[in-house]
Amino acid sequence: MKAGVQQELLLVPRPFIPSVLQLAHTHLLGAHLGVEKTLERIKTRFYWPGVKKAVEDYCRSCPDCQQVAPRPHMRSPLIPLPIISVPFSRIGMDLVGPLPRSSRGHQYILVVLDYATRYPEAIPLRSMATKGIARELMLLFSRVGLPEEILTDQGTPFMSRIMRDLCQLMKVTQLRTSVYHPQTDGLVERFNQTLKKMLKKTMEADGRNWDQLLPFVLFAIREVPQASTGFSPFELLYGRRPRGLLDLAKEAWEQQPSPHRTMVEHVEEVRERMATIWPMVREHMAEAQTAQARVYNRGVQPREFAPGDKVLVLVPTSECKFLAKWNGPYEVIEKVGAVNYRVRQPGRRPPTKVYHINLLKKWVAREVLFSLTPPQVAVKTEPVQVPMGEQLTPSQRQDLQDLVNRNRDVFSAEAGHTDLIQHRIVTEPGKRVKLRPYRIPEARREAIAAEQRPSRT
Repeated sequence: MKAGVQQELLLVPRPFIPSVLQLAHTHLLGAHLGVEKTLERIKTRFYWPGVKKAVEDYCRSCPDCQQVAPRPHMRSPLIPLPIISVPFSRIGMDLVGPLPRSSRGHQYILVVLDYATRYPEAIPLRSMATKGIARELMLLFSRVGLPEEILTDQGTPFMSRIMRDLCQLMKVTQLRTSVYHPQTDGLVERFNQTLKKMLKKTMEADGRNWDQLLPFVLFAIREVPQASTGFSPFELLYGRRPRGLLDLAKEAWEQQPSPHRTMVEHVEEVRERMATIWPMVREHMAEAQTAQARVYNRGVQPREFAPGDKVLVLVPTSECKFLAKWNGPYEVIEKVGAVNYRVRQPGRRPPTKVYHINLLKKWVAREVLFSLTPPQVAVKTEPVQVPMGEQLTPSQRQDLQDLVNRNRDVFSAEAGHTDLIQHRIVTEPGKRVKLRPYRIPEARREAIAAEQRPSRT
């Protein structure tokens, strides 16, 4: 049941489940989306017992997805934006690149995202020249109409005079993100990450044809319902679901003719459907913003580095943002402000540079890594005797003894010591720390000494 309309799902026989999973995830039009997106795509057409578990296992065992591991995501406070209800009245825009030069000379992607429907456009470009961007925007506006607002960052192509004159001519208001609040354009930034990840998974065989794969990747993204709206971008823009590979498979297996409607019936159906959908979309987006604010703005344990700590720095390569990697290790010199650190980078220019804490992670030295490896313990062959409670029944004692014998490398009646846990105590310079002595009762001293004696040998 969706939008008040009952949906008929096809029950998939077990031999055909791999084919459905392959079409929904591994195929070019599947674009290796995650578990939730792949499951949403299948649930609108098919069903079988254990479909969620099957999708989770299939996606997590996908070789391409495992080879393209995302970098750790550092959350920042969420700034809710106004909910837009008119398609393409506000669009977000950004440039992705430089990417590996394609066989057609494309090296950049102009990303345009509609804030109302989340409908994306991705246009390959040969350069970052403003004239080329303006020409592609006019072609886009000829299909979807002129927006009222355009949200961009403060990049040079978007701050140019040509872009300013174009917006003034079209009566379009330019909105720019603040350098202190990059989350303002977070919707486009998240889409950029998704787009680059999808391209990385599909271009492994031939890295020079990524511009030809863009339409297929966009189809996969437009087809899947968005978490914030509850509907797919395609459905919100056109009032119907796209007919994709899974629909072809469903129609072939059902062997039923599709219903025929007149143009008037189709228009009336779209109007009624959009009138039902958009109130639900606004409600879903408001709920999503509330949930995101509650999760992202809750207090977290702050990370901190001290002078002398070794850290890695996450930076994109100069040739390709697809190859962002951790560089280092480098040494922290000092803390600058609340979340920035000055880092010494030998052999680089400049030799010291200030980085946000989100771009830093602690370097684990090789010797520390080896110390964290548990030592090899000789397997004991004799039964291990451990103290047991007197209240246990003979049957319970036997069950407990069997458990101890099966895990004799873990249990021991003698106290020991370990170096697997480390604790760092940081004190303020010049401040004396007073420790209060704790007196051990005379009656317990002999027993404690007996327990400590084996661990010292």
